[in-house]
Amino acid sequence: MAQRKTYRCKQCGYECYDYEGTGFMRQHIVSVSCPDCHTIQPLVVGGIIGNNAPSFNGLAGRLCLNCGSSRIVTWDHHTCPKCGGEMIFTGETAFWT
Repeated sequence: MAQRKTYRCKQCGYECYDYEGTGFMRQHIVSVSCPDCHTIQPLVVGGIIGNNAPSFNGLAGRLCLNCGSSRIVTWDHHTCPKCGGEMIFTGETAFWT
């Protein structure tokens, strides 16, 4: 089962989605934090896409989808990229494929 979870910062109210599970093309989505534009971005990794474009098999060489920065890091699911506050799961979920 693949689901999208909503997270919100307790301090500033910033919201983002985190994706769990595997999509219909066997891909998964990694949430990355960008220190340049202060956002959380979803990057598709692996699956059929990764089989045809090996650069999609990992995060090496990938860029922030919002600003193009190469300084992205895997998000820790706790730290707000805007203010450094605590991000919490809101309980809101939706299915993704």
